[in-house]
Amino acid sequence: MDKNSVVGFVLIGLILVGFTFYQSGQAKKQMEWQRVQDSIALANAPVPPPVPADTASVTTVAGQDTPSAWHQVIYKDAMLEQAHSLPDTVVVLQNDVLRLEFTTRGAQPLSAQILNYRNFDSTSLFIFREGGSALSARVYAGEYIATKDFTFAIAEHTDNSLVMRLPFDGGGYIEQRYTLAGNDSYQLLSNLAFVDMDDVIPRNVSSFDLDYSVVIPRMEKGFKNESQYSKVDWYFDGDKKPGEMGRGRSHSRRIDSRLSWFAFQQQFFSAIVRAPQEFSSGELDVHFFDQDDDSHNLMACTANMRLDLARGSRVDVPLEFYFGPNHFQTLKSYNQKYEKIIPLGGWLVGWFTRYAIIPMFNFFSRFISNFGIIILLMTLVIKLVVLPFTYKSFSSSAKMQALRPLMEKINEKYPKQEDALKKQQATMDLYKRAGVSPMGGCLPTLLTFPILWAMFRFFPASIELRQQSFLWCKDLSAYDSIVDFGTRIPLIGDHLSLFALLMAATMWLYSRLTVQAAGNDPNAASMKFMSVWMMPIMMFFICNSLSAALSYYYLLSQLISIVEIFIIKKFFVHPEDVLAKVAASEGKPLPKSKWQQRLEEAQKMQQAQMKQQARNRR
Repeated sequence: MDKNSVVGFVLIGLILVGFTFYQSGQAKKQMEWQRVQDSIALANAPVPPPVPADTASVTTVAGQDTPSAWHQVIYKDAMLEQAHSLPDTVVVLQNDVLRLEFTTRGAQPLSAQILNYRNFDSTSLFIFREGGSALSARVYAGEYIATKDFTFAIAEHTDNSLVMRLPFDGGGYIEQRYTLAGNDSYQLLSNLAFVDMDDVIPRNVSSFDLDYSVVIPRMEKGFKNESQYSKVDWYFDGDKKPGEMGRGRSHSRRIDSRLSWFAFQQQFFSAIVRAPQEFSSGELDVHFFDQDDDSHNLMACTANMRLDLARGSRVDVPLEFYFGPNHFQTLKSYNQKYEKIIPLGGWLVGWFTRYAIIPMFNFFSRFISNFGIIILLMTLVIKLVVLPFTYKSFSSSAKMQALRPLMEKINEKYPKQEDALKKQQATMDLYKRAGVSPMGGCLPTLLTFPILWAMFRFFPASIELRQQSFLWCKDLSAYDSIVDFGTRIPLIGDHLSLFALLMAATMWLYSRLTVQAAGNDPNAASMKFMSVWMMPIMMFFICNSLSAALSYYYLLSQLISIVEIFIIKKFFVHPEDVLAKVAASEGKPLPKSKWQQRLEEAQKMQQAQMKQQARNRR
């Protein structure tokens, strides 16, 4: 046998030995998996009634004597074993705005109904329904237990409070207390207590896990808008704003530092859980359902949080739940930064929305019930505030259009590239003689953009507009629909919004009135095409599925701007007056601004450099 054969046999032997060990490991894993599955099946199987001691527990199956299904003990603690098999009871707590059902199975909320709101189809509004929520505390008490697996005993039940207990063999118990904070409050106070558990929970156990999952159903008319404004938030005490994830996209996040609260946020309603003693860490997850999902659910949210567990004869772990609307003032009243979950924009836009838009909106709401009229008044106020800057911008634009023939003469006088500075200086001199500021149109644009963005964030997130009708629109917080296609079309969706269509038409008209003639400048022609055609078309596709209030505001803003342009051009700016002013200043010296002085110095330096380069070439 040669060397190669020996090496081949050795390799084959090693492969066989390795394969044997691998198969052994896989067999062990398969046995372990099967054991777990059997345990789960056994835990979920119905428990047969106890068999009397004097009764033979044998049955005949297929002609053979076999033992009947014996009750197998799952938990070492007899009281837990008994609580695991008991049926549950449903208990209700209710005030003027909130109705909560609880189940003694796990001592947890079963459903949460908001009484003073309805779904878009007028059905009852639930943040979560029966079967759509699970709350469980997991702790090691001589064996790993999860409270959701046991039926608690009702120790106390009043109109606004409920106390349930899970006893242990040693005399201790786990107590879950729920209390509604008030008749008009959306807050549910919870206190999870471990009483006389020192002999049950080992001393080295210093924490326990709280698992909370909620399936939030769809509540609004437009799925796209609802999902884009739905997310999961979390807040670290002392931060300026909470973190977030979601907005229509499934996501998960691990948090390894202490946090104060987390929120499962639908567009207009939220389930918020706060730990006054803080969560030590946790993991959050959100999964969005498809628009065509038969369950008609929006998203499934899960929080696996860890909390500290102290020692003592009674250890209380307080929790605060909020099941209610994303109303700015309501959330702010709890003084826990809950209102930060409402998307108001960045620091500048958010500041403007918080201290200008919301107060103005609330002020008009005191006296006027029609929100379409309120939006009209808000638009007029905003336009009035920026009117001085708007006038400066429009008048500057009109004057520059009047100067166009003189500008063309300057271009003809300085056609060469090396005369660019001379042309620029002559242009600035012309502007100064006509009293035109080349930067006159920039400031109004800078002021208008934060306002437009603030409105873009405010209207779709404003619960005050929810299900408020105006003209042909039944819900200003959702899109208005004058034509339903019955099927989704790319870009446009399954409907046609009249407000979005009118908004795009007025934007086209406004652009036609304000854009300057393109002439032979290809760049100007390109900008004209973007302004007159592309922007209105793009805005229509964007706003067609967004809040009708947003399209309505943009429509009003454009209409008022068109009226302002007409008035300014008709009564305040006349092209012949501009040209006469330029002619009257011809031949007269004009004071030079610092900018002109710097420009002339730059021109002189450039000319000197060009002369020096010419000498060097010689």
